[in-house]
Amino acid sequence: MSAHDARVRPLPGMSWQRSSRSVGMNNCVETARCADGALAVRDSKNPGLRHLVFSPGAWTGFVRGLDAPPR
Repeated sequence: MSAHDARVRPLPGMSWQRSSRSVGMNNCVETARCADGALAVRDSKNPGLRHLVFSPGAWTGFVRGLDAPPR
């Protein structure tokens, strides 16, 4: 197993959190913290599929961009 594989795999007992914007129809994303502080994101409809991993700074920038006015 490479260091990259270890970083992106959820740790045993990792707690996935559903988006607070979920409307109860299972059409949202879930997030979980990785061992190195990165944030894993997965599709709640397909939790067995691969997930995306963002550094803390990249995730913060993404979320801030969601609130930014359109250009």
